[in-house]
Amino acid sequence: MSVYFKDKVVVVTGGTDGIGKALVEALITMGAKVATCGRNHDKLYQLQSEHPSADLHTMVADVSSENDCRRFMETTIKNFGGIDILINNAGVSMRALLKDADTEVVKKVMDINFYGTVYCTKYALNSLIERKGTIVGVSSIAGYRGLPGRSGYSASKFAVQGWLEAIKTELMHDGVHVMWVCPGFTTSNIRLAALNKDGNSHGETPMDESKMMSAEECANHILTATRKKKRTLVLTFTGKRTVFMQKFFPGLADKLTYKFFFKDGKLIK
Repeated sequence: MSVYFKDKVVVVTGGTDGIGKALVEALITMGAKVATCGRNHDKLYQLQSEHPSADLHTMVADVSSENDCRRFMETTIKNFGGIDILINNAGVSMRALLKDADTEVVKKVMDINFYGTVYCTKYALNSLIERKGTIVGVSSIAGYRGLPGRSGYSASKFAVQGWLEAIKTELMHDGVHVMWVCPGFTTSNIRLAALNKDGNSHGETPMDESKMMSAEECANHILTATRKKKRTLVLTFTGKRTVFMQKFFPGLADKLTYKFFFKDGKLIK
């Protein structure tokens, strides 16, 4: 697989934690020219210091800002000459019931997860068309099945998948491949950084991280699917089962989902 990515210019948004960082590190090992962004300057500096000899371009950027996304793509193209693969990984989750949550929480999640994908893809698109490249969206099982306590997150992932499917069809004859991947529950920072009802980071997770797929394993699956130009990738048995149940037995899926996330009428996960 490393030969495929060698010398390719790969952009990974949100590359300082979790799946994003695992993708960046795997790609550097494979000899790719990597560009990544994040909101934390110190984490980006740390990433650079860990890989001093790598072809690595980093920039402090908030993907919910169109100007940040435009500058990030422009500086990447200036540094490396173009973009071969764009992996829209940056994202934020939430954990709050609709009756408790401020609507700004939903807007913030949509701005990062959906509009961040739109902005980055738009400003990378001409180069991707020129190089007949690949666009990847890191989605979620929540893009197939709405999850309680994560209504804004689910909405953003449904939106990402519908949008990617639309542009996949638009770009069919331009030689650009478009795909989306759904990791399922993975050990990453996304639950720790999930927004609460007031829009602040929880800083804790109710999930048992020890039973989840590692970010490194998830990254390898994503890169393999990218190389093979898959249409979609749904990871973990639970993820595949959820998609199957939602498609063929939606009523039962409602009950099982409620049972998983609630106890005595209270959201526990």
